[in-house]
Amino acid sequence: MHPAYSVIVFTTASGAGYGLLIWLAIAARLQLVERDPLFGFVAIGLSLMLVTIGLLSSTLHLGRPERAWRSFSQWRTSWLSREGIAALATYVPAGALGWAWVFGELMPGQFALGAALSVPCALITVWCTGMIYASLPTIRAWHQPLVGPVYLALALGTGGLLFVLITAAFHIESRWATVATLLLLTLGASLKTRYWRAIDTEPKTHTAEAATGLGALGTVRPLDPPHTQPNFVMREMGFQVARRHGMKLRGLTMLLLFIVPIAAMALLVLDMPGWLRIAIAALATLSATAGVLTERWLFFAQAEHVVMLYYRGGTA
Repeated sequence: MHPAYSVIVFTTASGAGYGLLIWLAIAARLQLVERDPLFGFVAIGLSLMLVTIGLLSSTLHLGRPERAWRSFSQWRTSWLSREGIAALATYVPAGALGWAWVFGELMPGQFALGAALSVPCALITVWCTGMIYASLPTIRAWHQPLVGPVYLALALGTGGLLFVLITAAFHIESRWATVATLLLLTLGASLKTRYWRAIDTEPKTHTAEAATGLGALGTVRPLDPPHTQPNFVMREMGFQVARRHGMKLRGLTMLLLFIVPIAAMALLVLDMPGWLRIAIAALATLSATAGVLTERWLFFAQAEHVVMLYYRGGTA
């Protein structure tokens, strides 16, 4: 599949934003951080800004962005519609939490209720985002049971890195979050490795012979090419990346998204000056950002739509 940069930004930014919101909501509900208005403004503001940037960028991939609102009506059958509804619903408890944190409660229990509801709403939204791709049987590399868990693990991992960075900048003790983020990134590395192994070793069952029912007669191939020039389907669904390049990018993903941030989180467990803690947390966040962008590019580039059998033959 052709890697659309708008969708890459969408899944990366919104995932980190929802992940950060989950960390903030848990910390607020369990009273693990003080209700400092400035901290709340910066942290909640950053999470909602990332979510909004991601959601807006997703509309850039649509042929008619002004009609995006129509997708909300298909919630019974479409994970995209469910994701959109869940994303809008999440703004309500997140907004209530942010308002209570920065300006004070408008009603009793607003802070605690906003924090409690923000967590499941954000988790559901991220899960729906992953299921948009995992629900497509026509793309074998996406129709995998690990896609949803990987999206959740990476959202929580990148959100955790942002949380550690912000708390370090405000000189807030968050060693518990550092350890939890380290464990989540380790889980994410394990899930991503298993996902890559699955798409590499899983048998390819989609063939032209199976599609036409003529396999008993031998190999099926077109007499003439379907088109003399590239068309939309070939451009969007026929993108290919060389295997050697794919393996190099996988190694780069592991280094930037997992190895460097995990090592940084392990260092932050130790006692060190505040400025050094901020520098290490910033390095981990920047490295993970580059890593998750690479991971998402590969997620799209290494996916092959079954329709390409019509153009190239072979298996998918």
